[in-house]
Amino acid sequence: MTVLDEQAQADYVVQRTLQAREQGVALRRQAVLFRSAHQSDVLELELVRRNIPYVKYGGLKFLEAAHVKDMLAVLRWADNARNRMASFRVLQLLPGVGPAGAEKCLAAFEASSHDWNALPCCRTSSVLRDDWALLTALMIALAAAKRWEGQVGLVRRWYEPHLMRLYDAPAVRAGDLEQLERIATQFPARQQFLTELTLDPPRATGDLAGPPLVDEDYLVLSTVHSAKGQEWKNVLILNAVDGCMPIDLSAGEKAEIEEERRLLYVAMTRAKDDLHLVMPQRFYKSNQAQRGDRQVH
Repeated sequence: MTVLDEQAQADYVVQRTLQAREQGVALRRQAVLFRSAHQSDVLELELVRRNIPYVKYGGLKFLEAAHVKDMLAVLRWADNARNRMASFRVLQLLPGVGPAGAEKCLAAFEASSHDWNALPCCRTSSVLRDDWALLTALMIALAAAKRWEGQVGLVRRWYEPHLMRLYDAPAVRAGDLEQLERIATQFPARQQFLTELTLDPPRATGDLAGPPLVDEDYLVLSTVHSAKGQEWKNVLILNAVDGCMPIDLSAGEKAEIEEERRLLYVAMTRAKDDLHLVMPQRFYKSNQAQRGDRQVH
């Protein structure tokens, strides 16, 4: 099936899986497969917005990933200066700030009637002055912003040095944040963006996608590698276009190209009854090696 772009692809997948469920195929007997874990980001947001339960194998759930929660916590704090949960998480992103330091800072911030200019006043000796200055400047800019456009990019640029320091595989995680920035352009305002994502309260740990309860119905999302040995009645394969599946191997060895073809074959043979290869005409392809993105048509 050819669709316009990644959002249209997500809409198509949701439509087809719900139609199959109405015809008696439970969600857990259906699967959406993809070559790389980040390729399901847009679909995951659409499933969350439509309250469709899912489980993901082979990577982090997009909205449960710690680095995505960090970014959204900054936006939530800017949207509501009294949001203690978001602010507590954001403050601990700074080097040298733990729970006790964050609590002390929040007490001073609340005593100032939530004046963003008061943030540097609670700086601890273990945190560089520049870190507080940059955070203060960011929060003042977000709180005063008249336009939603560009706010996620502003947060991402502030957050990237902390991402590199706090997490493993930062280049892969940075790709998720770039995807989040692109998704934000679909919303007219910050409040609507945050409301429609309907995140659970951020957790300090546990950003891996966990298994659902036995009696729940849920759609299966999986990388092709994690789908080996499994079968479902209805299978949809995302981004079934050159450059995604198979991945871009223009300079690859013959053996690598054959492996990519084998993986596509594995994905296609996971379907018992129905198979859908979804081919977006336009999509973003993250190039982590060169730290840039390109739009593919």
